[in-house]
Amino acid sequence: MLNNYMELAVDRVMENIIDELELVCDCDRCQMDIKAIALNKLTPHYVVSDVGEVYAKTNQLFVQYEADIITELTSAGNLVGQQPRHVSGSNPA
Repeated sequence: MLNNYMELAVDRVMENIIDELELVCDCDRCQMDIKAIALNKLTPHYVVSDVGEVYAKTNQLFVQYEADIITELTSAGNLVGQQPRHVSGSNPA
């Protein structure tokens, strides 16, 4: 199984700080846009391993890159907040 540790670490950090990002909209589309923008700025770390091993390694990566991930998620949240791409009628915050 091919995995990007960085994506798993971004998911974990995003869960922890989503409320602190003070998003204009918390719809799935805006959250996925934030994640995509952040991941495009962060260095991917691809590995081939079993799922259990991936989660164990993600803990190490999470600690090592947490500040960078928070910085990129915050920047992406600001960008998406300025120009949200969700469909009109979504659940804006």
